[in-house]
Amino acid sequence: MNQARHHSHRSSYAPMMSLAMAQQRAQFMSSIRQFFLKQQVLEVQTPLLSQAGNTDTFLQSVAAQVTYQDKPRMYYLHTSPEFAMKRLLASWQVPIYQICPVFRDNEIGTRHNIEFTMLEWYQPNYSLADMAAEVGELLEMLYGYPVVMNHYRYVDAFMDFVGIHPLTASLDALQAVAEDKGLMGFDFNNEESCDSEADRRQSWLDLLFSHAVEPHLGHDLPTLIIEYPPATAALAKTSLDKDGNEVAKRFELYINGIEIANAYDELADGQALRARFEKDNQLRASHNLPIMPIDEHLIAASDDLMPCSGIAVGLDRLLMVITGASSLEEVIPFPSRLA
Repeated sequence: MNQARHHSHRSSYAPMMSLAMAQQRAQFMSSIRQFFLKQQVLEVQTPLLSQAGNTDTFLQSVAAQVTYQDKPRMYYLHTSPEFAMKRLLASWQVPIYQICPVFRDNEIGTRHNIEFTMLEWYQPNYSLADMAAEVGELLEMLYGYPVVMNHYRYVDAFMDFVGIHPLTASLDALQAVAEDKGLMGFDFNNEESCDSEADRRQSWLDLLFSHAVEPHLGHDLPTLIIEYPPATAALAKTSLDKDGNEVAKRFELYINGIEIANAYDELADGQALRARFEKDNQLRASHNLPIMPIDEHLIAASDDLMPCSGIAVGLDRLLMVITGASSLEEVIPFPSRLA
């Protein structure tokens, strides 16, 4: 009886992650830091709290009420260290990286947690190809053997697994294919919505890509999806692909059907960035989401940003795929639901 009571008491506070996994995680973090030390990339630390927030319609910030000079103020826990790191990059103009907790509200599941660990780094005068090569070197070091990465255009992946061209298909065709694949209960074609036709198209594309394409990616080889639709550019530049279609200069890394990393050829244009943020906030308003304060420091820094590429890596997910874990709860001690 006492043993049972002791076990119950212990299980109420015990971590989900085993000691063996904690040791693997510690070695994993140490190896990453050693990698960047050899690459002569400076480790930095920026605030978790900011007066500005991420305007992205599909990323919800965790709000934090603080008291500043005896007055209540609303701050936000960052969804990524990107904004502050770009201020450092514009000022110092040297390669930088950071490993830190980030926060995204309403995200809990086998691959999601409200708080998770991100690795983000920026390389001045790197093309996306340069950044992809460095990602490959990091993966080889972590896996302990040579890694070959598959480069797969978004358009080609979409046509292979969905069967229609994502940049030319009509809204009706996208909806019909989604319904054919059993993705019911969605309607992005409502004309009364404040969203533009381009935004509605992208909503259908995102739905189809996440359900019909992503699960197939990166099972044989780590896969880089390249040349995304321009509506997904966020803070990346755009260019024309070989067919003359406008595409975002970014890539995402997938391993075992899981998105691991997201890289941009960074947009260095404060005016264009402001326009994107303002459009994001219009979309947020149309979806009854809070309007987010725009980061004026980032906009000012963007005009002084040298040509560079940057990447964000979900370290919990990467550790999960490297160790063969089936859930994030195996690689973090206390998931949000138990924190």
